[in-house]
Amino acid sequence: MRVKILGVAAGGGFPQWNCGCLNCRRLRQGVFSGRARTQAQVAISSDNRNWYLLNASPDLRAQIEASPALHPGDGVRHSPIKGIVLTSGEIDQVIGLLLLREFQPLRVYATASVRRILVEDNSMFGALRRAAKQVEWTDVAPGGAGFDLTSVDGENSGLHCESFALPGSYPGFVGSERTAKSDPAEAVQGLIVEEANGGGRLAYMPAVALVEEGCLERLERCDTLLFDGTFWTDDELVRVHGGGRTAREMGHLPVSGPGGVLERLGQLRRPRKIFLHVNNTNPMLDEDSPEYRCAREAGWEVPHDGLELEL
Repeated sequence: MRVKILGVAAGGGFPQWNCGCLNCRRLRQGVFSGRARTQAQVAISSDNRNWYLLNASPDLRAQIEASPALHPGDGVRHSPIKGIVLTSGEIDQVIGLLLLREFQPLRVYATASVRRILVEDNSMFGALRRAAKQVEWTDVAPGGAGFDLTSVDGENSGLHCESFALPGSYPGFVGSERTAKSDPAEAVQGLIVEEANGGGRLAYMPAVALVEEGCLERLERCDTLLFDGTFWTDDELVRVHGGGRTAREMGHLPVSGPGGVLERLGQLRRPRKIFLHVNNTNPMLDEDSPEYRCAREAGWEVPHDGLELEL
């Protein structure tokens, strides 16, 4: 399986357009030991010919142009992108769908609750159903037997996914009436992806509020882990902005501190551990910082956009 990490940053990217935090300011001044990053986006393929996206970021168009494997092939209208798997209804994970509205047949996998939020409650997503088979939705049942990734015309990708529920809530823009009618277990998902012929196993978890015991056992069976690295400390945004919510209140386990990612996942031995969805305020983006060194010494990678993996 080939994995392309097209974007690493959390919502807003790095630097964020309206942010003057120390990281963003120093990056703009050219004195930061690190690089700019686009919003979190991953593409996967078993044959280097047909590609599937894990979520759909607001930076998706630029990310496609920066990756020749995702460019159109022969013909006036073509794309090697065959489908998208959504792990939640968060804006920075779904808005990229609207960038793919040019009548290219796509299959979108999501829980039934997330599908209803986008298709039934938001008229803007009507742009994805202006023609027959423009987008075909396939409902995903968390904790089920899993599903093969297939194109709209039925071609099998050779990739198999397992979806499992993570603690979390629906996005703030979802009304209380819809939330009350939705299954809490369908709000936030983690994914395990592997080749059907028994290749490497990838765990994809860009938003994690809590790591439960059963999750650790699942991750130990994987070869590579892409995991939520949004905030370094629980009070990061409170300190930077002088108020607001903590990391945990926003549905993100902080990297450091008691019960944080480094401590909670420190016992994992098998998977290659890579942070994803890193917020612009996170000090581990600075490769000269003690936070970056701490993460690296704990066996974690803080990647740049464009990292490619072979599993």
